[in-house]
Amino acid sequence: MKPAVLPRAEPQPRPIRVLVVDDNVGFRESVLSLLDTDGLSVVGEADNGIRALELVPELRPDVVLMDVRMPFMDGIEATRRLKERFPGVGIVALSGHEDQLIVREMLVAGASGYVLKDSDGDEILNAVQRAAEGGAVLSAEVTPRVIEELTEALDRERRRARELEAAQEALVERAARRHDLVARLSHELRTPVTVILGIGQTLASGKVPVELQNDLLERLVSRAEALSRLCERFELTVDAALTEQVDVADVAREVASGHLRVQVSAEKGLPKAHLNKTVAGRVLVELVDNAMRFSPEASTVEIGVTRNGDWIEVRVSDHGSGISDHESERIFGPLEQLEELNVRVHQGAGMGLALARTAARAMDGDVILERSRHDGSTFLWTIPLELDDAIE
Repeated sequence: MKPAVLPRAEPQPRPIRVLVVDDNVGFRESVLSLLDTDGLSVVGEADNGIRALELVPELRPDVVLMDVRMPFMDGIEATRRLKERFPGVGIVALSGHEDQLIVREMLVAGASGYVLKDSDGDEILNAVQRAAEGGAVLSAEVTPRVIEELTEALDRERRRARELEAAQEALVERAARRHDLVARLSHELRTPVTVILGIGQTLASGKVPVELQNDLLERLVSRAEALSRLCERFELTVDAALTEQVDVADVAREVASGHLRVQVSAEKGLPKAHLNKTVAGRVLVELVDNAMRFSPEASTVEIGVTRNGDWIEVRVSDHGSGISDHESERIFGPLEQLEELNVRVHQGAGMGLALARTAARAMDGDVILERSRHDGSTFLWTIPLELDDAIE
């Protein structure tokens, strides 16, 4: 006969160890009675946050039921410090307040749940159980508010992320433009420097006839002066990021004031734009200079300043012979002129339009050839209006 085998007793789960922290003695006693169940064990009680911080390392509770409003140290600060020192301890806020700010501060401090003191007893017990398991419970009275605020916070963060992404893209674009500017500097300065060096070496060789020396010296001085002006123009372009509120129509009038051929028309009530005023003037000087050089001397050059939505638009129109479609982008290249060197009648290095576009783009705008026919061309400079500019 085989001996009887008694069934092995199943191990009983360890009770959840709970520390109750509340300065109201009567409420604390009622919570102790509520927690007097088989699955829970109240290991201690405290009447303020400082005392709770002293008891937790000694008693090692699994969950702390924490009042929010207490003397000496409130539940928010006590929760923050406890979670820093004992991140594994679950903390359930017990409060008579539905205040949205208090709820948020307790949750941010690290509370696993937020239960109102007048909640049903089962809700409090469920919150303790969930906190011990690593979960979270919010009272039904505060849940909609918390969800609404979290949704709003998420929307704000999404908007912020989009703004940061746009700002990052703008920074990358500006950096690329600066890199392009430096590359152009290297390329465009090398050519006149090479010419100056060549003339200097020719003169230094001692093989130039006396009657040609003065001509070469004059060309050398002319090239050096042109190079100096070119450097000044580039210096202005580099400073494009230093902006202020600028009346674009006033800048147009200042540029036109030195030329009888140039006429200005401006829409009334235009808002100011964030620009570097000196660089903005340089953009218009280059466009006007280009228009005057490539149109009949007796003809006029018109500058028109208007608004189109969130943009200021500046048009410089001439009465020249026009530009063919396939040349409309090449003219913005460095050292580009449509006339061949051997038949050129208009002087210049071909840098004006390239500098105008580079400077405009450095200020988040652009310069394009908007229209060109046999009787003239129109160049368009677009200037963005920032939000505070656009609502003026």
